[in-house]
Parts: sequence; C-alpha cells; structure tokens
Amino acid sequence: MAPRLASGVWVSAYLARLRLAEIAAYVTAKGDATAGAVVVKVALLDGSARAFERRSDLMTGARAWILLAEGPEAEVDALVARARGRDPDLWVIELEDRQGRTLLDQDGLAD
Repeated sequence: MAPRLASGVWVSAYLARLRLAEIAAYVTAKGDATAGAVVVKVALLDGSARAFERRSDLMTGARAWILLAEGPEAEVDALVARARGRDPDLWVIELEDRQGRTLLDQDGLAD
C-alpha cells in the first residue's frame, strides 16, 4: 500500500489539474492539512449538484470516490454543511461545470 498524501498537498494538486482542464473550483472549507477528509461538490449550473467523498473499503482497505449526494443544489449544500458541522477537519471543494466533470476518475485521483 502506497503512503497517502497529506490532504493539503492532494487538494493543491487537484486544484492544479482542475485549472488545466478549465474547470472552475473553489475551496469553500479548509480542513486539516495533514489528514482531513475531502468532499468534492460539483454544481451543474442548472440548480442541481452532486457531492463525492472518498471512502475506504473496510475489508480491503481500497479507497474509492463514492456519490454522497445528488439533487437540488440547496439540498446537497445542506448535507455538506451538516458533514462539515460534524467534522471541522473536512475539506470542501466546490466545482462549477455544466457537464459535471470532476476528474475524480482519472489516474492519481481515482484511488
């Protein structure tokens, strides 16, 4: 198993990849720089949104991005706000993309 990047380093690299893909992105909540979890929200600019969170499989230890929420943007925002309320170390990155691109399925970001 490869060592995990510190959250702050991963977020910086992710933001750079998003800039290269011309996807608007904002850090709306800065979490713990070393070990904070990350939620990625993408606003589809039609009033809807999706939020993703990386989780570990308890049996295998494999990590994957899962869909945390999908629907009206206000409802997704409320869910993300509740998660942030429970975990002040949580990073929240918000994207704006009509196509819903997150790049989370790309090499280096998918796992």
